[in-house]
Amino acid sequence: MDLLNTLVDKGLRRELPTREEALAVLATSDDDLLDVVAAAGKVRRHWFGRRVKLNYLVNLKSGLCPEDCSYCSQRLGADTGILKYTWLKPDQASQAAAAGLAGGAKRVCLVASGRGPTDRDVDRVAGTIKAIKEQNEGVEVCACLGLLSDGQAERLREAGADAYNHNLNTSESTYGDITTTHTYADRVDTVNKAHAAGLSACSGLIAGMGESDEDLVDVVYSLRELDPDSVPVNFLIPVEGTPLAKEWNLTPQRCLRILAMVRFVCPDVEVRIAGGREVHLRTMQPLALNLANSIFLGDYLTTEGQAGKADLEMIADAGFEVEGAGEVTLPAHRATTGAGGCGSHEGAGCGSHADGGCGSHADAGCGSHEGGGVCGTAAAATAPASASASASEPRTDLVAVRRRGAGTDLAPNA
Repeated sequence: MDLLNTLVDKGLRRELPTREEALAVLATSDDDLLDVVAAAGKVRRHWFGRRVKLNYLVNLKSGLCPEDCSYCSQRLGADTGILKYTWLKPDQASQAAAAGLAGGAKRVCLVASGRGPTDRDVDRVAGTIKAIKEQNEGVEVCACLGLLSDGQAERLREAGADAYNHNLNTSESTYGDITTTHTYADRVDTVNKAHAAGLSACSGLIAGMGESDEDLVDVVYSLRELDPDSVPVNFLIPVEGTPLAKEWNLTPQRCLRILAMVRFVCPDVEVRIAGGREVHLRTMQPLALNLANSIFLGDYLTTEGQAGKADLEMIADAGFEVEGAGEVTLPAHRATTGAGGCGSHEGAGCGSHADGGCGSHADAGCGSHEGGGVCGTAAAATAPASASASASEPRTDLVAVRRRGAGTDLAPNA
């Protein structure tokens, strides 16, 4: 396909595709899907080889959020049955982080629900960052605390934070349909604050909320303009008790096309498969590693993820390798500037939203219990889906609320 050859050439040169080309990727047929994956894979391997970066989420404060984000299990008034607890102590958070680091993660993402941190909250997180870094040499720490006030990004940087996560989530034109308690401009402002403070900015999207192809292209082009180092791609988990509980719009093929489009638009940034890969990609997860160079290990904020052991086996079986602690994730032209651009600029970063994880939304994730395989709850393990089930049918059986790890007395999944 001439389209794919053009997109590969542009990706290797960090040249921005046209909007028509990006839309054409999303419109490709299932017959052409493997060609799309192979083309985007050339761009991914050019900039990142066969390395896969592992990230680990620690939910510092769960639920109790005053915001009304429609996708979020922690939203105001939600009855979703998730764990609810206030701030973990630094030693508790450090202990939780250690499990992920032992499993191979090189970045810890510290997340707290809420509109944004108070100055006292920033002090709390600063103490947690210090505890984690003192006990784990070389670890990267990303904070995801919501909307930032003036000076807070600088204080997090001084405390040792390496990155800040705050997702745009969807296009500016449809943002008001998803959230009313803050604006799209508020999110952009927080990512810019992280940039200005010298933090690596991380900002991404949530697919599957009923958006159009044009919306997806809009938000990815906006992300390229914002210039983050990391772009997390979340696939909505429609959690019962949220306004989007019935929005099951994704297939594995659709998810692969979205990841390919993001890779072509942002060729030399860390594209991270975040929440929902187990639910929507399912057995196609290994193919997605040809498009993204980063994933979360184990569980998410409020929902379960694939067993950590299964993540590592998947990476190895697909012919990829876990990125080592001493390896630099970004290409040299981005890493040496302190903040590389989303394919075009010379400045970058890592950021998320008040209700989500460092690249993962609060409702993200699903997966198997300890010792399980790809994505399954304890009930699902004894009652598997019918062999004749259609890929387009909602897989509500794959959504499980997290009951282990941070905020519980049970060992985390890592």
